[in-house]
Amino acid sequence: MRADYGTRTQAGGHIDVARRLGDARQWGVRFNGSLRDGKTPLDNQTREASLGALAVDYTTEATQATLDLIQQREDVDAPTRRPSLAAGLPVPAAPDARRNITQRWEWYESTERSALLKARHALNAQWSVFASLGAAQSEVNRLFNTPTITNAAGDTRVSPGRAKFDVHREVAEAGVRGQFTTGAVSHQATLQWSHYEDRYRMGSVAGAAYLSNIYAPVDRPAQDVAAPGTNPKRSASDLRGLALSDTLGLWGDAVLLTVGLRHQRVASDNFDPTTGARTSPYAKSAVTPMAGVVFKPWQGVSLYANYIEGLSKGDTAPSTASNAGEIFAPYKSRQQEIGIKLDHGSLMTTASLFQIRKPSGYLQDNRFSVDGEQRNRGLELMAYGELGGGWRLYGGATWIDAQLTRTNNRATQGNSAVGVPRTQFTLNAEHDLAWVAGLTATAGLTRTGAQYADQANLQRLPSWTTVDLGLRWRTVVASRTTTFRANVRNATGRDYWAGSSTWGTLLVGAPRSLQISATVDF
Repeated sequence: MRADYGTRTQAGGHIDVARRLGDARQWGVRFNGSLRDGKTPLDNQTREASLGALAVDYTTEATQATLDLIQQREDVDAPTRRPSLAAGLPVPAAPDARRNITQRWEWYESTERSALLKARHALNAQWSVFASLGAAQSEVNRLFNTPTITNAAGDTRVSPGRAKFDVHREVAEAGVRGQFTTGAVSHQATLQWSHYEDRYRMGSVAGAAYLSNIYAPVDRPAQDVAAPGTNPKRSASDLRGLALSDTLGLWGDAVLLTVGLRHQRVASDNFDPTTGARTSPYAKSAVTPMAGVVFKPWQGVSLYANYIEGLSKGDTAPSTASNAGEIFAPYKSRQQEIGIKLDHGSLMTTASLFQIRKPSGYLQDNRFSVDGEQRNRGLELMAYGELGGGWRLYGGATWIDAQLTRTNNRATQGNSAVGVPRTQFTLNAEHDLAWVAGLTATAGLTRTGAQYADQANLQRLPSWTTVDLGLRWRTVVASRTTTFRANVRNATGRDYWAGSSTWGTLLVGAPRSLQISATVDF
């Protein structure tokens, strides 16, 4: 059980209870619940969020089955909105991170329910079958704005709107796994069928535009915007696939070679919200390969490489676009990676080179479109584990060359992709303080390089660095193990643009905030 309190008056609690039942303890029940409510660090903003999750499992020597039921709800007054920039306008200085350009009378409500049933049964020591079936329902009601920064002084043109979203998703899979040998070669084979479908509905009503400023938000009279009278279907997708893969173990598993093929079919339809007629159907199928190899030349050393192709559902226009919810054509993605993993005992380090090709979308005149391609090529380094002397760390560094390899404008071809920083660095460390039993100091450093908010590379967000600090004390109170935590996020109080979405909206970095909590084990 945990209780916590954050900057201003954001308080919350969490409970996690689990039990085994039955003569052979074959039944398991676990409940997770949380509730948070109060004012956030942002001006005028309050947030209430709840989560309830029930998990039931049945486990015997041959059979394992689980059922997960989850419901989440969030209600926010004055929800944060990401502003976009007028075309050609340089990125202005970031506002005070506590400033909230959303009006007090704007709001956001969301509810999500999901269920997932999974089962696995061993036919014998070598072969097993598995299946899963799930569904999720997301409902969003909101009255909030879409701000555009119009000049270097931070003035904004704001278009509020009332909208209702409804997204229904269903998933299913079934398959068989087996282990066998052919001579000196071991095999781990899988045959898997999968299915995913979704339906997206949205109705909206526009409010009256108003002016404000990101540095000095202006209070405007509340608008009584009517709820949408209808909630028409905007899009639907259906994805099906059949995959066969085999991992071959060679020379006593010193070399693991994985090969596979997938047959995929992706169908997406857009619908006219007024007539309900299908406007732009897409359907595509493909057989795509995958291959990977792991070589273990010495104890604790693994060299690996992989190549994966996949047919994916096309990008979806964001909620800020005039064509929100529109799905674009399916596309084939390609990914290559090579790397090395070193196990030093208490410390693990990895290094990898990768390349990914995928479509590039952008927002122009408030309409989202996808008619280009970007290539992300980079290097990633990671390290995590214990250094000794009570020191532990988790950190990584990434260098990415994200290039627009195909666009509809010669002037932007070869430019940096939107919303991808060239460098990212994180380092999280903790140290046990010997002078107080159970007391641990924690610290985190995040460094993100510059990035662009437009394909022309005229709107540049500067790099930024933040520091997080904390203390954790694990002790015994009234015969119960209790852990106290205190964490300061963005300890230096820096104001910064945290990043840009792929369609060019800007995210203000989180303000300095304090959170304290106590967790009791029963």
